[in-house]
Amino acid sequence: EKNSMINEIQKKLEIGTVKKQGTLENRANYVYLALGSNLGNKISNLIKTQQLIIESNIQILKSSSFYKTESWPNKKFPFYVNSVILVKTSFNPIKLFNIIKSIEIKIGRKKAIKNHPRVCDIDIIDFNGKVYNLEKNNQNLSIPHKSMHLRNFVLFPLFEISKNWSHPILKRNIKDLIFSLSADELRTIKLI
Repeated sequence: EKNSMINEIQKKLEIGTVKKQGTLENRANYVYLALGSNLGNKISNLIKTQQLIIESNIQILKSSSFYKTESWPNKKFPFYVNSVILVKTSFNPIKLFNIIKSIEIKIGRKKAIKNHPRVCDIDIIDFNGKVYNLEKNNQNLSIPHKSMHLRNFVLFPLFEISKNWSHPILKRNIKDLIFSLSADELRTIKLI
């Protein structure tokens, strides 16, 4: 009789827990963010970016080293410093997107032509290993980032902090994605 009461209480607790975790706002979301800078003091910009992320009630769980890469697609622009961080947040993808865009502006990012030099760039690379295609102010937010699997400056730092990560759409692990990069892509990334 006592055991059946305990089982009944456990079932009620489990049901309550499942209901609470039903929305992205009420549960912990694990998100990989790619950070980049190719203007000003690049490393300092990325450190300030991480500080502002923490001040926005987003917990940083892991942070990669800094990597130096050529500017893409125009190699004549200043080189980039990049890193990837794993964060834990209760924010949904749109709320997180809004927060990181405001952080970019606080660091000094100005509106410019696509792929032009920037003080700060933050991209959502992965959100709970799920696929999202959302629209915000006529902008598409695609998670995982549409071209992340082709970018050495995302794959190398991501591999450093998550060696078993797999692409949610392509279903390919990160090692396979890195080995798919061109020789030039492999040669032009440097650990700082």
